[in-house]
Amino acid sequence: MTTPATESTPRRRRRSPESAEREILAAAESFLRERPFHEMTVDEVMARTTLSRPSFYVYFRDRNHLLGRLVEGIGQELFEGANIWLEGRGDVYASLSAVAAVYARHGLVLGAIADAAGHDPDAEATYRGLIEQFVDATAQRIAQDIEAGQVEPLDATEAARALVWMSERYLKETLGRLPQAPVATVAQTLPEIWTRALYGPGRDASKRA
Repeated sequence: MTTPATESTPRRRRRSPESAEREILAAAESFLRERPFHEMTVDEVMARTTLSRPSFYVYFRDRNHLLGRLVEGIGQELFEGANIWLEGRGDVYASLSAVAAVYARHGLVLGAIADAAGHDPDAEATYRGLIEQFVDATAQRIAQDIEAGQVEPLDATEAARALVWMSERYLKETLGRLPQAPVATVAQTLPEIWTRALYGPGRDASKRA
């Protein structure tokens, strides 16, 4: 008796939705490490995956939705580092060193997105939204330190805006393009500036976290 083909042929293993989505996000990040956002198409992204083109629309509406998810994922990594100081679990040095390490991994992608924000309204809204989250969280931490007498009175919101946007530009210039600067240099420079601006020269911010 002949065994039916459906019984003799191994069943192809199906990929989990999470795995497929991660593959598409990784492909988009790979693309943005090499080329600008305005050149990114669904075809270009899916050509870097093992998935079919229609699979893209199972997980993402369009390339702007994909960009938003990419920024969201990197933003979560950045906040893991930033929260060391923001939540009072460590000092400015540990916090911004962790942020610099994330930029060392994803800086080329963030640099490409920042460049796109200059001429693409959707990219600008996505990228600016991420930076403004850091401004808001930093303003809250500065206000807490002012209340505790650890920082001299100043406009917490504007101080946060100045420090965060300065840091964004510095990180883009040092780790958001090739050749990247030594991450150790960046990780030393940024927290030194923040510490001096907030806590004063010669003061140990680690004891005030």
